[in-house]
Amino acid sequence: MISISKLLCDLDAEGDGLRYDAASESSKPQITENKQHRPVIVWNLTKQCNLYCSHCYAAADTETAQGELTTEEGKRLLDDLAEYAVPVVLFSGGEPLVRDDLNELIRYADSRGIRPVLSTNGTLITPDIARNLREAGLEYAGISVDGLPERNDGFRGQDGAFDAAVRGIRACLDAGLKTGLRYTITKQNAADLSGVVDFLHDEGVNRFCFYHLDYGGRGADIVDLDLPPEEKRAAVKRLCDLTREYHDQDEEIETLLVGNYSDAAYLVEYARQYLSEAKAERIHDYLRRNGGDPTGERVADIDYQGNVHLTQFWQNYSLGNVRDRPFSAIWEDESNPLLKALRNREQRLSGQCARCQYQNICRGASRLRALAIHDDPFAPDPQCYLTDGEIASNV
Repeated sequence: MISISKLLCDLDAEGDGLRYDAASESSKPQITENKQHRPVIVWNLTKQCNLYCSHCYAAADTETAQGELTTEEGKRLLDDLAEYAVPVVLFSGGEPLVRDDLNELIRYADSRGIRPVLSTNGTLITPDIARNLREAGLEYAGISVDGLPERNDGFRGQDGAFDAAVRGIRACLDAGLKTGLRYTITKQNAADLSGVVDFLHDEGVNRFCFYHLDYGGRGADIVDLDLPPEEKRAAVKRLCDLTREYHDQDEEIETLLVGNYSDAAYLVEYARQYLSEAKAERIHDYLRRNGGDPTGERVADIDYQGNVHLTQFWQNYSLGNVRDRPFSAIWEDESNPLLKALRNREQRLSGQCARCQYQNICRGASRLRALAIHDDPFAPDPQCYLTDGEIASNV
C-alpha cells in the first residue's frame, strides 16, 4: 500500500510503521528480522460469497466451499502466525461473514497479539453483527464498493448491493469500528472516484483504498476493462488532487493506492511538479523504506484450504499447505525457485524495469500482470504508466 495522504499531506495513520520503517536503511525488505518485517497475512476463510463480482481474485461463488480449514485448524494456524510474529491477519473470502466461527477466530487472533482486520462486501453486516465484531476484537473493516449504485451493482452482480454495503458501513461506524472503502479502478467506474469519496466521506468514512486491477481469478477474464496507462495516470492524479483538496479544507482523509508500484514513482514526479523538489526527495526516501512491490516478502495469502500463495492474487501458484507444514516453515523455505527469484528480482527484471531509475521504490510493480500478459514474471508490468523520460532520467 502507498499512502497518498501520508506522502503528500504528512497525515500519520495506523500502519505507517509497517509501510515506512524509519529504522530500515536497506531498500530491500528483510524477511526475518523483526515483527515489522513479517508479512501481513490475507486469510481467505472461505470461497463462498453472496455476491458474484466480476473482478474477484478468489473466483468466489454462492456454492458452499469444500475443504475449508476447520475452527481448530484455524486456531493452530493463528498460533503459528503469532509465534512467527505476524503483525496483522486480514480475514477475507469469498465473504468471511458466511463463516459461523468468524468472531471466534477474530477473538483468538486478538488474544494471540495479532491485529485482526476484515475485508468484506459489507452487505451482510447488521448493527448486531457489527457490535459482535467489535466485541470480538475487530478494529477495522474494509468494505468493498466499486462505484455509485448502478455501476457498483453491475460490477457485483446484484441489484441493491450498493445500498446494502452502505447500511453495513453505517452499522460498523455506529459500533465504533474504523471503516474504510476498498475500490478497484476499471474503465467502468473510474468516473465515479470523486463521487464515491465525497458520498462516503459525508457518511463518516475517512479511509479510502484504491486498487489497481490485478489479473488473478476472474480478474484475468476482464483485462480489457483495465484502464489504459494514460487514463490510469489521470485517475491517480485525480486522487492526489482530491486528497490535497480535502487537506486544504482541514478535512483529513486517508487515501491509499494498492497493486501498482508505478504509483510510487508517480508520487515522486507529482511532488516534483506540484509541490517542491525537497518534498519529492522526502517522498522518495519514505518509499525506499516501503520497499516496492511486496510479492513474496511483506504480504502472503493463505486460502480456505490452507494453501499458501505469494499474495492473494496468485491463487494458481501454491508454495505449500499449512496442513502439511507450518506457514512459518513454508515462508522461510527458499528452495522454491519462484519465491527465491522474486525476493532477488532486481537481477532478473527485464526491459524498461531493468533500466528504470525508480526500480528501488517500485521493484517492477505487479509480477502477476507481467506473467499474465508476457508469460514471464520478470517482464515489465504492462500497466506501468511512467513516461520514457521518467524511466530513463538520470540513468
